[in-house]
Amino acid sequence: MKRLHVNLAVSDIQASTAFYTSLFNAQPTLLKEDYAKWMLDDPRVNFAITSRGSNKGIDHLGIQVEDEVELDEVYTRLKSAGARVVEQGETTCCYAQSEKNWIFDPEGIPWETFLTRGQSPVYGSHESGSAKNESACCTRPEVPADRSRSSCC
Repeated sequence: MKRLHVNLAVSDIQASTAFYTSLFNAQPTLLKEDYAKWMLDDPRVNFAITSRGSNKGIDHLGIQVEDEVELDEVYTRLKSAGARVVEQGETTCCYAQSEKNWIFDPEGIPWETFLTRGQSPVYGSHESGSAKNESACCTRPEVPADRSRSSCC
């Protein structure tokens, strides 16, 4: 079963963690000094916040899948959506080992599809040195030039 993913970049991780813990009436399933994640069943969402993104607010959206079959299914839909798909493949990001692909909607909002394979003790295997591509998600591809938004990477 698929799960919606929402990732926000925040200014104050402690204040935001307290706020969302109260809002969701649930403790984070993963809590680090720069990151918190709630795996909620009602609504079914992987909701994450991080202090790493340079542009505060919605960093990206996504669809998390539970197995290879779902990953292939969603990837096929990405390819038929009519936009450039960026195949990232195996990566370490957000304290997890994942396989992911990216696409940008017509407004330039980044969407990732991913399968989490396990946890990681580090935030990411590739830290971006470029403020232009600095994102709450480790090495997100850049917005295509014709879809660029001023508030995104």
